[in-house]
Amino acid sequence: MPHFYTLRSTLLAVLLASTFSIGCHAVTRTTIPAPASDAQLAAKPGKQTAVFAGGCFWGTQSVFERVKGVLDTTAGYSGGSAATATYGQVGQEDTGHAESVKVVYDPSKITYGKLLQIFFAVVHDPTQLNRQGPDVGTSYRSVIFYANEDQHKIAAAYIAQLDAAKVFPSPIVTQVAPLKGFYDAESYHQDYALHNPDNPYILVCDKPKIDALKQAFPELFKEYRGK
Repeated sequence: MPHFYTLRSTLLAVLLASTFSIGCHAVTRTTIPAPASDAQLAAKPGKQTAVFAGGCFWGTQSVFERVKGVLDTTAGYSGGSAATATYGQVGQEDTGHAESVKVVYDPSKITYGKLLQIFFAVVHDPTQLNRQGPDVGTSYRSVIFYANEDQHKIAAAYIAQLDAAKVFPSPIVTQVAPLKGFYDAESYHQDYALHNPDNPYILVCDKPKIDALKQAFPELFKEYRGK
């Protein structure tokens, strides 16, 4: 069920709260291992880009913008064409897009593999196919959009590592796909959780992710007050 505003009501909050076990947010796994294969921290500051899709982009953005070493985040769409990259069209579930977040980070401060670890440990449940909790459809699927072959290799190896270790109770269904385009979402989606902290959906689905980040990765957590 797409998370249009008509669904984000007090009634939705009550329903979500009463069925919290449906997986509105990822189960925090403080013991999730770091990638065995990862890039080294860069010798000099710089900028690199990673794109992740893990359900509603509000929650994904609210986590990554609070990670030390992350310079900027943008909620948007990836997987489809520019012509269909609007919230209304993506919500029809026939565009190929997934709600995604572009993460610009400093590779001298944080590695791509560490971002992946956060993605799997805090952002979402990678065993849910074409959904995250109450949000159902291919636009909510789990995807790592890799920008280069190094990211491709690290992501694929990490998924294999986690599956082999049976970190999750079911196989990981996260797709690893080449980044062919990223399209910014509408302005009202940017930093949505920050600007709407009392929204019932944010309280039930996204605030726990922020709390989980602080608990599982305290050395990487930073306060965020907007751009």
